[in-house]
Amino acid sequence: MIHRPTDAPEWWRTAVIYQVYPRSFGDADGDGIGDLPGITERLDHLARLGVDAVWLSPFYRSPQRDAGYDVADYRDVDPIFGTLTDADRLVARAHELGLRVIVDLVPNHTSDEHVWFRQALADGPGSAARARYMFREGNGEHGEEPPNNWQSVFGGSAWTRVSDRPDAPGSAWERDGQWYLHLFDTSQPDLNWDHPEVHEEFCNILRFWLDRGVDGFRVDVAHGLVKAPGLPDWAGHVRMVEGTDVEEGLAAAEDEVIVPDASDDAQTGRSPMFDQDGVHEIYREWRAVLDEYDGDRILVAEAWVEPLERLALYVRPDEMHQAFNFNFLVTRWSPAALRESITGSYAANDAVGAPTTWVLSNHDVVRHASRLGLDETGKGPNGIGAEDPQPDAELGLRRARAASLLMLGLPGSAYVYQGEELGLPEHTTLDDSLRQDPAWWRTGHAEKGRDGCRVPLPWRSDAPGLGFSPTGRTWLPQPESWAGLAPDVQEQQEGSTLRLYRDILALRSELGLGQGGLELLEAGDDVVAVRNTASDRPAVVVVANLGTEPVTLPEGAEVLLASGPLTDGGVPSDTTVWLREQS
Repeated sequence: MIHRPTDAPEWWRTAVIYQVYPRSFGDADGDGIGDLPGITERLDHLARLGVDAVWLSPFYRSPQRDAGYDVADYRDVDPIFGTLTDADRLVARAHELGLRVIVDLVPNHTSDEHVWFRQALADGPGSAARARYMFREGNGEHGEEPPNNWQSVFGGSAWTRVSDRPDAPGSAWERDGQWYLHLFDTSQPDLNWDHPEVHEEFCNILRFWLDRGVDGFRVDVAHGLVKAPGLPDWAGHVRMVEGTDVEEGLAAAEDEVIVPDASDDAQTGRSPMFDQDGVHEIYREWRAVLDEYDGDRILVAEAWVEPLERLALYVRPDEMHQAFNFNFLVTRWSPAALRESITGSYAANDAVGAPTTWVLSNHDVVRHASRLGLDETGKGPNGIGAEDPQPDAELGLRRARAASLLMLGLPGSAYVYQGEELGLPEHTTLDDSLRQDPAWWRTGHAEKGRDGCRVPLPWRSDAPGLGFSPTGRTWLPQPESWAGLAPDVQEQQEGSTLRLYRDILALRSELGLGQGGLELLEAGDDVVAVRNTASDRPAVVVVANLGTEPVTLPEGAEVLLASGPLTDGGVPSDTTVWLREQS
Protein backbone atom coordinates (compact mmCIF):
# COMPACT_ATOMS: atom_id res chain seq x y z
CA MET A 1 0.00 0.00 0.00
CA ILE A 2 1.44 3.38 -1.00
CA HIS A 3 -1.10 5.45 0.93
CA ARG A 4 -3.07 4.53 4.04
CA PRO A 5 -6.72 5.49 4.58
CA THR A 6 -7.57 8.41 6.83
CA ASP A 7 -10.44 8.98 9.20
CA ALA A 8 -9.49 12.62 9.78
CA PRO A 9 -12.66 14.76 9.85
CA GLU A 10 -11.33 17.95 8.22
CA TRP A 11 -13.36 18.69 5.08
CA TRP A 12 -10.39 19.90 3.07
CA ARG A 13 -8.58 16.56 3.18
CA THR A 14 -11.05 14.99 0.74
CA ALA A 15 -12.81 17.96 -0.88
CA VAL A 16 -13.47 18.50 -4.57
CA ILE A 17 -12.98 22.23 -5.16
CA TYR A 18 -14.26 24.01 -8.27
CA GLN A 19 -12.31 26.97 -9.65
CA VAL A 20 -14.35 29.92 -10.89
CA TYR A 21 -12.64 32.50 -13.07
CA PRO A 22 -15.05 35.38 -12.36
CA ARG A 23 -14.84 37.30 -15.62
CA SER A 24 -15.72 34.14 -17.57
CA PHE A 25 -18.25 32.25 -15.44
CA GLY A 26 -21.48 34.24 -15.70
CA ASP A 27 -22.43 37.84 -16.50
CA ALA A 28 -25.49 39.28 -14.76
CA ASP A 29 -25.37 42.94 -15.84
CA GLY A 30 -24.90 42.42 -19.60
CA ASP A 31 -21.54 44.12 -20.13
CA GLY A 32 -19.94 40.90 -21.39
CA ILE A 33 -17.68 40.45 -18.36
CA GLY A 34 -18.57 37.93 -15.69
CA ASP A 35 -19.40 39.25 -12.24
CA LEU A 36 -20.22 38.15 -8.69
CA PRO A 37 -24.03 38.25 -9.16
CA GLY A 38 -23.53 36.11 -12.29
CA ILE A 39 -21.66 33.55 -10.19
CA THR A 40 -24.32 33.61 -7.47
CA GLU A 41 -27.06 32.97 -10.05
CA ARG A 42 -25.27 29.80 -11.19
CA LEU A 43 -24.18 28.30 -7.87
CA ASP A 44 -26.99 25.76 -8.20
CA HIS A 45 -25.02 24.27 -11.12
CA LEU A 46 -22.08 23.63 -8.79
CA ALA A 47 -24.23 22.23 -6.02
CA ARG A 48 -25.86 19.83 -8.46
CA LEU A 49 -22.48 18.90 -9.89
CA GLY A 50 -21.49 17.66 -6.45
CA VAL A 51 -18.42 19.72 -5.55
CA ASP A 52 -17.65 20.72 -1.97
CA ALA A 53 -16.26 24.22 -2.40
CA VAL A 54 -15.73 27.01 -4.89
CA TRP A 55 -12.47 28.91 -5.33
CA LEU A 56 -12.79 32.38 -6.85
CA SER A 57 -9.95 33.91 -8.82
CA PRO A 58 -9.37 37.60 -7.94
CA PHE A 59 -12.30 40.00 -7.95
CA TYR A 60 -10.58 42.83 -6.05
CA ARG A 61 -10.33 46.41 -7.23
CA SER A 62 -7.75 46.37 -10.01
CA PRO A 63 -6.76 48.05 -13.27
CA GLN A 64 -6.99 44.54 -14.79
CA ARG A 65 -3.60 44.58 -16.44
CA ASP A 66 -3.25 40.92 -15.49
CA ALA A 67 -6.90 39.93 -15.15
CA GLY A 68 -7.13 40.97 -11.51
CA TYR A 69 -3.84 39.49 -10.31
CA ASP A 70 -2.70 43.12 -10.11
CA VAL A 71 -4.56 44.21 -6.97
CA ALA A 72 -5.07 47.89 -6.19
CA ASP A 73 -7.26 47.37 -3.10
CA TYR A 74 -7.48 44.02 -1.28
CA ARG A 75 -10.52 45.10 0.74
CA ASP A 76 -12.85 46.07 -2.07
CA VAL A 77 -14.53 44.51 -5.11
CA ASP A 78 -13.74 45.91 -8.52
CA PRO A 79 -16.84 47.61 -9.99
CA ILE A 80 -16.72 45.35 -13.07
CA PHE A 81 -17.43 42.42 -10.71
CA GLY A 82 -19.88 44.13 -8.34
CA THR A 83 -19.70 45.30 -4.75
CA LEU A 84 -18.80 44.03 -1.30
CA THR A 85 -22.51 43.45 -0.77
CA ASP A 86 -22.49 41.18 -3.83
CA ALA A 87 -19.53 39.29 -2.34
CA ASP A 88 -21.42 38.84 0.93
CA ARG A 89 -24.47 37.56 -0.94
CA LEU A 90 -22.36 35.10 -2.89
CA VAL A 91 -20.80 33.70 0.28
CA ALA A 92 -24.18 33.46 1.99
CA ARG A 93 -25.81 31.68 -0.97
CA ALA A 94 -22.91 29.27 -1.31
CA HIS A 95 -23.18 28.38 2.36
CA GLU A 96 -26.94 27.82 1.97
CA LEU A 97 -26.12 25.28 -0.76
CA GLY A 98 -23.48 23.57 1.35
CA LEU A 99 -20.57 25.03 -0.63
CA ARG A 100 -17.54 26.56 1.04
CA VAL A 101 -15.86 29.61 -0.51
CA ILE A 102 -12.13 30.10 -1.05
CA VAL A 103 -10.85 33.43 -2.36
CA ASP A 104 -7.61 34.27 -4.10
CA LEU A 105 -4.90 36.20 -2.29
CA VAL A 106 -2.04 37.85 -4.19
CA PRO A 107 0.78 38.61 -1.71
CA ASN A 108 3.88 38.59 -3.94
CA HIS A 109 3.03 41.88 -5.62
CA THR A 110 0.44 44.63 -5.82
CA SER A 111 -0.80 46.72 -8.71
CA ASP A 112 1.22 49.82 -9.51
CA GLU A 113 -2.03 51.66 -8.76
CA HIS A 114 -2.07 50.46 -5.15
CA VAL A 115 -1.91 53.39 -2.73
CA TRP A 116 1.36 52.10 -1.30
CA PHE A 117 3.11 52.09 -4.66
CA ARG A 118 1.77 55.48 -5.69
CA GLN A 119 3.13 56.84 -2.40
CA ALA A 120 6.46 55.10 -3.03
CA LEU A 121 6.76 56.80 -6.41
CA ALA A 122 5.83 60.18 -4.98
CA ASP A 123 8.08 60.02 -1.91
CA GLY A 124 11.17 59.09 -3.88
CA PRO A 125 14.42 57.21 -3.18
CA GLY A 126 15.23 56.44 0.43
CA SER A 127 11.66 56.99 1.63
CA ALA A 128 9.83 54.75 4.09
CA ALA A 129 7.19 54.09 1.41
CA ARG A 130 9.78 52.64 -0.96
CA ALA A 131 10.98 50.20 1.70
CA ARG A 132 7.73 48.26 1.28
CA TYR A 133 8.77 47.31 -2.28
CA MET A 134 11.96 46.10 -3.96
CA PHE A 135 13.49 49.38 -5.17
CA ARG A 136 17.20 49.33 -6.02
CA GLU A 137 19.85 51.49 -7.63
CA GLY A 138 20.91 50.37 -11.08
CA ASN A 139 24.24 49.10 -12.36
CA GLY A 140 26.49 50.89 -14.83
CA GLU A 141 28.20 54.26 -14.65
CA HIS A 142 24.93 56.14 -14.34
CA GLY A 143 22.70 53.41 -12.99
CA GLU A 144 21.38 52.81 -16.49
CA GLU A 145 21.52 48.99 -16.21
CA PRO A 146 19.10 46.86 -14.14
CA PRO A 147 20.24 45.87 -10.63
CA ASN A 148 20.61 42.23 -11.75
CA ASN A 149 19.83 40.00 -14.71
CA TRP A 150 16.55 38.49 -13.51
CA GLN A 151 13.89 37.86 -16.13
CA SER A 152 10.13 38.27 -15.72
CA VAL A 153 7.99 35.15 -15.86
CA PHE A 154 6.01 36.98 -18.56
CA GLY A 155 9.15 37.71 -20.59
CA GLY A 156 11.68 40.54 -20.65
CA SER A 157 13.53 42.07 -17.73
CA ALA A 158 12.12 41.77 -14.21
CA TRP A 159 13.15 45.38 -13.55
CA THR A 160 11.69 48.71 -14.64
CA ARG A 161 13.37 52.07 -14.11
CA VAL A 162 11.06 54.62 -12.57
CA SER A 163 12.06 57.24 -15.14
CA ASP A 164 11.15 54.82 -17.94
CA ARG A 165 7.58 54.40 -16.80
CA PRO A 166 5.03 55.84 -19.26
CA ASP A 167 3.66 58.09 -16.51
CA ALA A 168 7.11 59.54 -15.70
CA PRO A 169 7.46 62.26 -18.38
CA GLY A 170 6.29 65.52 -16.90
CA SER A 171 5.91 63.98 -13.46
CA ALA A 172 7.83 64.37 -10.24
CA TRP A 173 9.71 61.12 -10.90
CA GLU A 174 10.77 61.64 -14.52
CA ARG A 175 14.43 61.90 -13.42
CA ASP A 176 14.16 59.14 -10.81
CA GLY A 177 16.93 56.63 -11.60
CA GLN A 178 15.91 53.83 -9.26
CA TRP A 179 14.57 50.48 -10.50
CA TYR A 180 11.82 48.31 -9.04
CA LEU A 181 11.44 44.54 -9.22
CA HIS A 182 8.45 42.89 -10.87
CA LEU A 183 8.67 39.15 -11.40
CA PHE A 184 5.58 39.45 -13.59
CA ASP A 185 4.26 42.50 -15.47
CA THR A 186 5.73 46.00 -15.04
CA SER A 187 2.41 46.95 -13.44
CA GLN A 188 2.94 44.35 -10.67
CA PRO A 189 5.73 45.56 -8.36
CA ASP A 190 7.01 42.94 -5.91
CA LEU A 191 6.50 43.61 -2.22
CA ASN A 192 9.38 43.51 0.25
CA TRP A 193 8.50 40.76 2.73
CA ASP A 194 11.38 41.76 4.99
CA HIS A 195 9.26 44.77 5.99
CA PRO A 196 7.08 44.37 9.11
CA GLU A 197 4.33 46.60 7.69
CA VAL A 198 3.83 44.12 4.84
CA HIS A 199 3.35 41.29 7.35
CA GLU A 200 0.89 43.33 9.40
CA GLU A 201 -1.09 44.43 6.36
CA PHE A 202 -1.65 40.92 5.05
CA CYS A 203 -2.64 39.53 8.44
CA ASN A 204 -5.26 42.27 8.53
CA ILE A 205 -6.40 41.42 4.99
CA LEU A 206 -6.85 37.79 6.04
CA ARG A 207 -8.99 38.84 8.99
CA PHE A 208 -11.06 41.20 6.82
CA TRP A 209 -12.22 38.33 4.58
CA LEU A 210 -12.42 35.73 7.34
CA ASP A 211 -14.76 38.07 9.19
CA ARG A 212 -16.93 38.16 6.06
CA GLY A 213 -17.27 34.39 6.17
CA VAL A 214 -14.85 33.06 3.58
CA ASP A 215 -13.55 29.55 4.22
CA GLY A 216 -10.00 29.97 3.03
CA PHE A 217 -7.45 31.46 0.66
CA ARG A 218 -5.67 30.22 -2.41
CA VAL A 219 -2.29 31.95 -2.24
CA ASP A 220 -0.94 33.13 -5.59
CA VAL A 221 2.78 32.58 -6.24
CA ALA A 222 3.14 31.24 -2.71
CA HIS A 223 6.78 30.36 -3.33
CA GLY A 224 7.77 33.84 -4.48
CA LEU A 225 7.47 36.22 -1.55
CA VAL A 226 11.04 35.98 -0.21
CA LYS A 227 14.10 36.63 -2.36
CA ALA A 228 17.68 35.51 -1.71
CA PRO A 229 19.77 38.07 0.20
CA GLY A 230 21.63 40.43 -2.08
CA LEU A 231 19.45 39.55 -5.09
CA PRO A 232 22.29 37.69 -6.86
CA ASP A 233 22.42 37.28 -10.62
CA TRP A 234 20.91 34.04 -11.95
CA ALA A 235 21.35 32.69 -15.44
CA GLY A 236 18.08 30.80 -15.56
CA HIS A 237 14.47 31.32 -16.48
CA VAL A 238 11.21 30.20 -14.93
CA ARG A 239 8.53 28.29 -16.79
CA MET A 240 5.08 28.95 -15.41
CA VAL A 241 3.20 26.10 -13.72
CA GLU A 242 5.83 23.49 -14.56
CA GLY A 243 7.01 23.40 -10.97
CA THR A 244 10.66 23.65 -11.97
CA ASP A 245 13.16 26.48 -12.06
CA VAL A 246 15.47 25.64 -14.94
CA GLU A 247 18.96 27.07 -15.28
CA GLU A 248 20.33 27.62 -18.75
CA GLY A 249 22.60 24.72 -19.57
CA LEU A 250 21.16 22.35 -16.96
CA ALA A 251 18.94 20.54 -19.45
CA ALA A 252 20.30 17.23 -20.59
CA ALA A 253 19.90 15.67 -24.00
CA GLU A 254 16.37 15.13 -25.33
CA ASP A 255 15.08 18.03 -23.19
CA GLU A 256 15.30 16.06 -19.98
CA VAL A 257 14.88 18.48 -17.07
CA ILE A 258 17.42 18.19 -14.29
CA VAL A 259 15.51 18.64 -11.04
CA PRO A 260 17.61 20.77 -8.72
CA ASP A 261 18.59 19.67 -5.25
CA ALA A 262 17.40 22.44 -2.96
CA SER A 263 20.38 22.16 -0.63
CA ASP A 264 22.59 24.61 -2.50
CA ASP A 265 21.12 27.38 -4.66
CA ALA A 266 24.41 28.35 -6.29
CA GLN A 267 25.37 24.83 -7.29
CA THR A 268 22.00 23.50 -8.38
CA GLY A 269 20.36 26.43 -10.12
CA ARG A 270 17.43 26.82 -7.74
CA SER A 271 16.37 30.37 -8.44
CA PRO A 272 17.07 33.14 -5.93
CA MET A 273 13.60 34.62 -6.40
CA PHE A 274 11.52 31.52 -5.66
CA ASP A 275 11.15 28.84 -2.97
CA GLN A 276 13.38 30.53 -0.43
CA ASP A 277 13.16 29.08 3.06
CA GLY A 278 11.92 32.35 4.54
CA VAL A 279 8.46 31.92 3.02
CA HIS A 280 7.63 29.28 5.60
CA GLU A 281 7.73 31.72 8.52
CA ILE A 282 5.12 33.83 6.71
CA TYR A 283 2.75 30.89 6.38
CA ARG A 284 3.21 29.88 10.01
CA GLU A 285 2.14 33.42 10.86
CA TRP A 286 -0.91 33.15 8.60
CA ARG A 287 -1.83 29.70 9.90
CA ALA A 288 -1.99 31.17 13.40
CA VAL A 289 -4.44 33.79 12.12
CA LEU A 290 -6.70 31.18 10.51
CA ASP A 291 -6.59 29.04 13.64
CA GLU A 292 -8.24 31.91 15.51
CA TYR A 293 -11.42 31.16 13.53
CA ASP A 294 -13.72 28.16 13.66
CA GLY A 295 -14.84 26.10 10.69
CA ASP A 296 -11.55 24.67 9.42
CA ARG A 297 -10.51 27.69 7.32
CA ILE A 298 -7.72 26.77 4.91
CA LEU A 299 -4.66 28.01 3.04
CA VAL A 300 -3.85 26.56 -0.39
CA ALA A 301 -0.43 27.12 -1.97
CA GLU A 302 0.10 27.84 -5.62
CA ALA A 303 3.78 26.96 -5.59
CA TRP A 304 5.73 25.88 -8.67
CA VAL A 305 8.23 23.85 -6.71
CA GLU A 306 10.26 20.74 -7.46
CA PRO A 307 11.03 18.18 -6.23
CA LEU A 308 7.85 17.06 -4.49
CA GLU A 309 9.70 16.92 -1.17
CA ARG A 310 10.25 20.69 -1.39
CA LEU A 311 6.58 21.25 -2.14
CA ALA A 312 5.60 19.18 0.91
CA LEU A 313 7.39 21.69 3.14
CA TYR A 314 4.55 24.14 2.44
CA VAL A 315 1.96 21.78 3.95
CA ARG A 316 3.61 20.84 7.21
CA PRO A 317 1.17 20.79 10.15
CA ASP A 318 1.77 24.42 11.17
CA GLU A 319 1.77 25.91 7.66
CA MET A 320 -0.63 25.53 4.75
CA HIS A 321 -3.35 22.91 4.46
CA GLN A 322 -2.94 22.08 0.76
CA ALA A 323 -0.64 22.76 -2.18
CA PHE A 324 -1.51 22.35 -5.85
CA ASN A 325 0.06 19.24 -7.34
CA PHE A 326 1.48 20.69 -10.54
CA ASN A 327 3.69 17.63 -10.86
CA PHE A 328 0.55 15.63 -11.69
CA LEU A 329 -0.86 18.33 -13.99
CA VAL A 330 2.26 18.44 -16.19
CA THR A 331 2.79 14.66 -16.29
CA ARG A 332 2.74 13.17 -19.79
CA TRP A 333 -0.03 10.78 -20.87
CA SER A 334 2.24 7.88 -20.02
CA PRO A 335 1.52 4.98 -17.65
CA ALA A 336 5.01 4.99 -16.18
CA ALA A 337 5.03 8.77 -15.70
CA LEU A 338 1.58 8.78 -14.09
CA ARG A 339 2.47 5.93 -11.74
CA GLU A 340 5.62 7.78 -10.71
CA SER A 341 3.72 11.01 -10.09
CA ILE A 342 1.05 9.27 -8.02
CA THR A 343 3.48 7.32 -5.85
CA GLY A 344 5.84 10.27 -5.44
CA SER A 345 3.00 12.59 -4.47
CA TYR A 346 1.77 10.29 -1.72
CA ALA A 347 5.27 9.66 -0.40
CA ALA A 348 6.02 13.38 -0.07
CA ASN A 349 2.69 14.43 1.42
CA ASP A 350 2.22 11.45 3.72
CA ALA A 351 5.61 12.25 5.23
CA VAL A 352 4.21 15.53 6.60
CA GLY A 353 0.65 14.35 7.28
CA ALA A 354 -0.90 16.43 4.49
CA PRO A 355 -3.47 15.40 1.88
CA THR A 356 -2.36 14.99 -1.70
CA THR A 357 -4.17 17.22 -4.19
CA TRP A 358 -4.91 16.45 -7.83
CA VAL A 359 -5.52 18.90 -10.66
CA LEU A 360 -5.61 18.68 -14.48
CA SER A 361 -6.52 22.21 -15.61
CA ASN A 362 -6.64 25.79 -14.39
CA HIS A 363 -6.62 29.36 -15.70
CA ASP A 364 -2.88 29.26 -16.53
CA VAL A 365 -2.62 26.21 -18.80
CA VAL A 366 -4.15 24.83 -21.99
CA ARG A 367 -7.33 22.94 -21.07
CA HIS A 368 -6.60 19.24 -20.70
CA ALA A 369 -9.27 18.27 -23.26
CA SER A 370 -6.97 19.92 -25.80
CA ARG A 371 -3.60 19.35 -24.16
CA LEU A 372 -4.13 15.59 -24.22
CA GLY A 373 -4.97 15.73 -27.92
CA LEU A 374 -1.54 17.06 -28.87
CA ASP A 375 1.31 14.92 -30.16
CA GLU A 376 3.34 15.98 -27.11
CA THR A 377 1.34 15.72 -23.90
CA GLY A 378 2.34 17.11 -20.51
CA LYS A 379 2.04 20.78 -19.64
CA GLY A 380 1.79 21.73 -23.31
CA PRO A 381 2.53 25.11 -24.89
CA ASN A 382 1.65 28.42 -23.30
CA GLY A 383 -1.39 28.87 -25.50
CA ILE A 384 -2.32 27.61 -28.97
CA GLY A 385 -3.04 29.81 -31.97
CA ALA A 386 -4.77 29.18 -35.28
CA GLU A 387 -1.47 28.72 -37.11
CA ASP A 388 -0.14 26.23 -34.52
CA PRO A 389 -0.58 22.45 -34.73
CA GLN A 390 -4.16 21.79 -33.67
CA PRO A 391 -5.16 19.19 -31.08
CA ASP A 392 -7.08 16.08 -32.06
CA ALA A 393 -10.41 17.05 -30.47
CA GLU A 394 -11.88 13.54 -30.32
CA LEU A 395 -8.74 12.00 -28.88
CA GLY A 396 -8.29 14.88 -26.44
CA LEU A 397 -11.79 14.58 -25.04
CA ARG A 398 -11.56 10.79 -24.73
CA ARG A 399 -8.30 11.09 -22.82
CA ALA A 400 -9.60 14.00 -20.74
CA ARG A 401 -12.57 11.96 -19.56
CA ALA A 402 -10.25 9.04 -18.76
CA ALA A 403 -7.81 11.30 -16.91
CA SER A 404 -10.62 12.86 -14.87
CA LEU A 405 -12.01 9.47 -13.84
CA LEU A 406 -8.51 8.38 -12.83
CA MET A 407 -7.84 11.59 -10.88
CA LEU A 408 -11.15 11.54 -9.02
CA GLY A 409 -10.63 7.90 -8.06
CA LEU A 410 -7.51 8.81 -6.07
CA PRO A 411 -7.66 9.58 -2.34
CA GLY A 412 -7.11 13.18 -1.31
CA SER A 413 -8.52 16.45 -2.57
CA ALA A 414 -9.14 17.40 -6.21
CA TYR A 415 -9.61 20.62 -8.17
CA VAL A 416 -11.91 21.08 -11.15
CA TYR A 417 -11.51 24.10 -13.44
CA GLN A 418 -14.69 25.73 -14.67
CA GLY A 419 -15.96 24.14 -17.87
CA GLU A 420 -13.95 20.93 -17.64
CA GLU A 421 -17.16 19.24 -16.48
CA LEU A 422 -18.50 20.14 -19.94
CA GLY A 423 -15.43 18.77 -21.71
CA LEU A 424 -14.58 22.23 -23.03
CA PRO A 425 -11.54 22.37 -25.29
CA GLU A 426 -9.14 25.29 -25.51
CA HIS A 427 -10.10 28.11 -27.87
CA THR A 428 -7.26 27.46 -30.32
CA THR A 429 -8.33 29.80 -33.13
CA LEU A 430 -8.75 33.03 -31.19
CA ASP A 431 -7.91 36.08 -33.29
CA ASP A 432 -4.55 37.45 -32.13
CA SER A 433 -5.92 41.00 -32.13
CA LEU A 434 -8.20 40.04 -29.24
CA ARG A 435 -5.54 38.64 -26.92
CA GLN A 436 -5.20 40.30 -23.51
CA ASP A 437 -2.70 38.16 -21.60
CA PRO A 438 0.43 40.22 -20.79
CA ALA A 439 2.54 37.18 -21.69
CA TRP A 440 1.45 37.68 -25.34
CA TRP A 441 2.88 41.19 -25.39
CA ARG A 442 5.93 40.76 -23.16
CA THR A 443 7.23 37.75 -25.13
CA GLY A 444 6.94 39.66 -28.39
CA HIS A 445 4.07 37.38 -29.46
CA ALA A 446 6.26 34.28 -29.05
CA GLU A 447 3.72 32.86 -26.57
CA LYS A 448 -0.01 32.98 -27.28
CA GLY A 449 -0.71 33.20 -23.57
CA ARG A 450 -3.62 32.04 -21.45
CA ASP A 451 -6.65 33.68 -23.07
CA GLY A 452 -7.66 30.44 -24.80
CA CYS A 453 -8.51 28.74 -21.49
CA ARG A 454 -10.29 31.82 -20.10
CA VAL A 455 -13.07 32.21 -22.66
CA PRO A 456 -16.59 32.80 -21.20
CA LEU A 457 -18.54 29.63 -20.50
CA PRO A 458 -21.50 28.43 -22.58
CA TRP A 459 -24.75 27.97 -20.67
CA ARG A 460 -27.48 27.73 -23.36
CA SER A 461 -26.92 26.45 -26.87
CA ASP A 462 -29.66 28.59 -28.47
CA ALA A 463 -28.93 31.92 -26.74
CA PRO A 464 -26.75 34.82 -27.92
CA GLY A 465 -23.32 34.49 -26.36
CA LEU A 466 -24.42 30.94 -25.45
CA GLY A 467 -26.28 32.33 -22.45
CA PHE A 468 -23.22 33.79 -20.75
CA SER A 469 -24.74 37.28 -20.67
CA PRO A 470 -28.32 38.58 -20.97
CA THR A 471 -27.15 40.81 -23.85
CA GLY A 472 -25.13 38.11 -25.59
CA ARG A 473 -21.92 40.07 -25.09
CA THR A 474 -18.71 38.21 -24.20
CA TRP A 475 -15.33 39.79 -23.46
CA LEU A 476 -13.71 37.06 -25.61
CA PRO A 477 -15.55 35.22 -28.40
CA GLN A 478 -16.57 31.61 -27.86
CA PRO A 479 -15.73 28.85 -30.37
CA GLU A 480 -18.74 27.78 -32.44
CA SER A 481 -18.22 24.18 -31.32
CA TRP A 482 -19.08 25.13 -27.74
CA ALA A 483 -22.79 25.40 -28.56
CA GLY A 484 -23.02 21.61 -28.58
CA LEU A 485 -21.31 21.44 -25.19
CA ALA A 486 -23.66 23.77 -23.31
CA PRO A 487 -25.36 22.28 -20.23
CA ASP A 488 -28.84 22.38 -21.77
CA VAL A 489 -27.58 20.06 -24.53
CA GLN A 490 -25.56 17.77 -22.29
CA GLU A 491 -28.43 17.37 -19.84
CA GLN A 492 -30.29 15.47 -22.57
CA GLN A 493 -27.37 13.34 -23.75
CA GLU A 494 -26.77 9.91 -22.29
CA GLY A 495 -23.07 9.62 -21.50
CA SER A 496 -22.33 13.34 -21.86
CA THR A 497 -19.29 14.70 -20.05
CA LEU A 498 -21.49 16.75 -17.71
CA ARG A 499 -23.50 13.72 -16.69
CA LEU A 500 -20.29 11.71 -16.33
CA TYR A 501 -18.85 14.27 -13.91
CA ARG A 502 -22.03 14.25 -11.83
CA ASP A 503 -21.90 10.47 -11.66
CA ILE A 504 -18.21 10.51 -10.74
CA LEU A 505 -18.63 13.00 -7.91
CA ALA A 506 -21.74 11.32 -6.52
CA LEU A 507 -20.08 7.90 -6.50
CA ARG A 508 -16.81 9.31 -5.14
CA SER A 509 -18.72 10.72 -2.18
CA GLU A 510 -20.87 7.63 -1.67
CA LEU A 511 -17.87 5.28 -1.69
CA GLY A 512 -15.64 7.53 0.42
CA LEU A 513 -12.86 7.45 -2.16
CA GLY A 514 -11.38 10.72 -0.93
CA GLN A 515 -10.34 9.19 2.39
CA GLY A 516 -9.33 5.77 1.09
CA GLY A 517 -5.99 4.06 1.10
CA LEU A 518 -4.25 3.26 -2.16
CA GLU A 519 -2.37 0.29 -3.57
CA LEU A 520 -0.63 0.31 -6.92
CA LEU A 521 -1.53 -2.84 -8.88
CA GLU A 522 0.43 -4.75 -11.49
CA ALA A 523 -1.64 -4.71 -14.69
CA GLY A 524 0.80 -4.37 -17.57
CA ASP A 525 3.06 -1.66 -18.94
CA ASP A 526 0.24 0.25 -20.66
CA VAL A 527 -2.09 0.43 -17.65
CA VAL A 528 -2.38 2.51 -14.50
CA ALA A 529 -4.29 0.39 -11.99
CA VAL A 530 -4.87 1.19 -8.33
CA ARG A 531 -7.03 -0.18 -5.54
CA ASN A 532 -8.78 2.45 -3.38
CA THR A 533 -9.60 0.94 0.02
CA ALA A 534 -11.89 3.00 2.21
CA SER A 535 -11.90 1.63 5.77
CA ASP A 536 -15.60 0.80 6.05
CA ARG A 537 -16.54 0.16 2.39
CA PRO A 538 -15.70 -2.37 -0.32
CA ALA A 539 -12.53 -1.61 -2.27
CA VAL A 540 -12.76 0.08 -5.67
CA VAL A 541 -10.25 -0.70 -8.42
CA VAL A 542 -9.44 2.06 -10.89
CA VAL A 543 -8.06 0.87 -14.24
CA ALA A 544 -6.83 3.35 -16.86
CA ASN A 545 -5.80 1.87 -20.21
CA LEU A 546 -3.30 4.10 -21.99
CA GLY A 547 -2.26 1.46 -24.50
CA THR A 548 -3.57 0.63 -27.96
CA GLU A 549 -5.14 -2.75 -27.19
CA PRO A 550 -8.15 -3.47 -24.93
CA VAL A 551 -7.47 -4.57 -21.37
CA THR A 552 -9.42 -7.57 -20.07
CA LEU A 553 -11.39 -6.97 -16.90
CA PRO A 554 -11.01 -9.30 -13.91
CA GLU A 555 -13.55 -12.09 -14.03
CA GLY A 556 -16.65 -11.28 -12.00
CA ALA A 557 -15.72 -7.62 -11.47
CA GLU A 558 -18.65 -5.21 -11.29
CA VAL A 559 -18.30 -2.12 -13.47
CA LEU A 560 -19.31 0.93 -11.45
CA LEU A 561 -18.42 3.66 -13.93
CA ALA A 562 -16.46 4.07 -17.16
CA SER A 563 -15.17 7.14 -18.97
CA GLY A 564 -16.34 5.74 -22.29
CA PRO A 565 -18.01 2.70 -23.87
CA LEU A 566 -16.46 -0.66 -23.02
CA THR A 567 -15.95 -3.43 -25.55
CA ASP A 568 -16.34 -7.17 -25.47
CA GLY A 569 -12.58 -7.27 -25.04
CA GLY A 570 -12.69 -5.12 -21.94
CA VAL A 571 -11.40 -1.57 -21.46
CA PRO A 572 -10.46 0.08 -24.78
CA SER A 573 -7.62 2.49 -25.38
CA ASP A 574 -7.64 5.83 -23.49
CA THR A 575 -10.45 4.74 -21.20
CA THR A 576 -10.72 4.47 -17.41
CA VAL A 577 -13.08 2.27 -15.44
CA TRP A 578 -14.03 1.96 -11.76
CA LEU A 579 -14.63 -1.63 -10.64
CA ARG A 580 -15.85 -3.39 -7.56
CA GLU A 581 -13.98 -6.65 -7.21
CA GLN A 582 -15.75 -9.92 -6.56
CA SER A 583 -15.50 -10.68 -2.85
